[in-house]
Amino acid sequence: MKTLGLTLLAATLYAQAPTPAPQKQAPAPMTFFVTSVGPGNGANLGGLAGADAHCQKLAAAAGAGDRTWRAYLSTSAVDGKPAVNARERIGKGPWHNAKGAVIARDLGNLHGDTLDEARTGNLVTKNNALTEKGDRVNGVGDTPNTHDILTGSQPDGRAFSDAADHTCKNWTSNSDGVAQLGHSDRNGGGISWNSTHPSRGCSQENLVATGGAGLFYCFAGN
Repeated sequence: MKTLGLTLLAATLYAQAPTPAPQKQAPAPMTFFVTSVGPGNGANLGGLAGADAHCQKLAAAAGAGDRTWRAYLSTSAVDGKPAVNARERIGKGPWHNAKGAVIARDLGNLHGDTLDEARTGNLVTKNNALTEKGDRVNGVGDTPNTHDILTGSQPDGRAFSDAADHTCKNWTSNSDGVAQLGHSDRNGGGISWNSTHPSRGCSQENLVATGGAGLFYCFAGN
């Protein structure tokens, strides 16, 4: 009887014990952001190397400098050098924004490579395409509108193959040329995050007049 009493007492105490609160899972580390500012020299980013360095600098200031960051930019073939495709610079995914939300699972999801992936779409939207600081980028309806994002890319993330300039002379010009742009909010006459329309020119003034500020996407590769 004594053993039975002890067993019942233990069961009662166990039933009355508070249930441990579930532990909150830490958000995934940031592996994608829109630059909060551009270098300030129009579309002259110092080439791909300069753009990558800008991504790395902003990421480091946000506490994410332990990853290798790459600018989502394509370049055209010139002087015997082959074109560079933005999609081939950024790793394989998945990518998360500054608050841990998934932007895209992989390259196919990011670019809509298949019909199903195109239907599903990625989550590069106004609410999710955040800067490295976790802020939203101004879009249609905001003042100023800065949703134009430098990419130099076609919708599939590859460089253009024609003879026209789509990259402001491979990101070295702040005067001659034009740059292909995407819309970070996927609004305002185009819903493509990476290939909506060209800029009016390559100067900072022309980028602002088009609806931008010389911003671009940064991804941490893997």
